[in-house]
Amino acid sequence: MDIAGYIASIFIGISLGLIGGGGSILTVPVLVYLFSIDTTLATTYSLFIVGATSVIGSFSYFKQGLVNIKMAAVFGVPSIISVFLTRAYIMPVMPGEIFSAGNFTLTKSVFLMLIFAVLMVFASYSMIKKDKQASNDTLQKQKFNYPLVFAIGVFIGTITGFIGAGGGFLIIPVLANLLKLPMKVAIGTSLLIISTNSLLGFLFSIDHTAIHWHFLLTVTFIAIIGILIGSFLSAKIDGKKLKPAFGWFVLVMGIYIIIKETVLK
Repeated sequence: MDIAGYIASIFIGISLGLIGGGGSILTVPVLVYLFSIDTTLATTYSLFIVGATSVIGSFSYFKQGLVNIKMAAVFGVPSIISVFLTRAYIMPVMPGEIFSAGNFTLTKSVFLMLIFAVLMVFASYSMIKKDKQASNDTLQKQKFNYPLVFAIGVFIGTITGFIGAGGGFLIIPVLANLLKLPMKVAIGTSLLIISTNSLLGFLFSIDHTAIHWHFLLTVTFIAIIGILIGSFLSAKIDGKKLKPAFGWFVLVMGIYIIIKETVLK
């Protein structure tokens, strides 16, 4: 399964470069299901892989002026605080067995994967539904509700810290649909937010985790190759087509994980 895992790792980067998110959606299942890594450790590894890969991917968007620095900062500060509190204080004290009834036992690992999957399903809806307003792929003057953005940043930071996801599948719907950023600006801004949240989340976690650096750097290197491919492809694909495709991808992955962690256990 290791070979399949390494092959899948390149698609972690491609998804980040092409749609600005989805890397973490691939990373955790790849680490858990293909490399047989414990879910909690996989969330830590995911933060590093997605964070390092997103840094590389954000460069091309930044050079094209497709990153909203102000929005990234408003999102970033509350997100970083939330990531720190979650990784440093909540994750280390979560019990291995959360709930048990009859033959069913809800472990920490299953709980994390189910939360991850449910969030994916909900996030997919806003990406799949048709936007009846004018396309937000064109630049418009934006009026931001900063308190709302701050609150969402806290929520996304908590999720990032909790399940090791970069948060792109949550950030992009907010930026593109709620805040009406052009889709490719939403992608570029998402990559910057993801890289900051994920790498700092990883740093907040290493005191509690034994890291297999050779394995981690190998997967990260492969994912970086993928994001370079994805960034190249993104310049040739219409931004209006990215949003629904991303949504269907998120939905399918979310349903698969729910089935895998419940029915197929």
